[in-house]
Amino acid sequence: MAKILVVDDDPDFVEVTRLILEANNYEVVGAHDSADALQKLHQEKPDLVLLDIMMTQVLDGLVVPREILTDPDLERIPIIVVSSITSSPHIGKFPTDEYLAIDDWISKPVQPKVLLEKVKLYLDRYHRLNRKKENNHQMSMSTNN
Repeated sequence: MAKILVVDDDPDFVEVTRLILEANNYEVVGAHDSADALQKLHQEKPDLVLLDIMMTQVLDGLVVPREILTDPDLERIPIIVVSSITSSPHIGKFPTDEYLAIDDWISKPVQPKVLLEKVKLYLDRYHRLNRKKENNHQMSMSTNN
């Protein structure tokens, strides 16, 4: 069962998203800000992150993809941003000159069908990459023996 970390400061959003995902056989872990998310990333090792950008501070969520890029154990975890920043007065604060490890974007309000389609797409890709990495590791181990 795939594990998804849902990061949002709105507990109602986390709960509704949890219900949608659990009804589709995903395990869900919630986090309320970027500090909580980073702790749970290391503890829980999720297969995917659903991340809000505007939380405690306007761009609080950007800490997570920046941290993921620096950690080899986390760098392959897909991140889907789920945010209303595009329709907020804070859109001008979003960095456009910086690479962020974000795989996709869903604007709030979220349609469950769109959420589930994107989650499935990125989980399939993540698991395929991990299997390929594992197979390459096993092949290199067998040729070294």
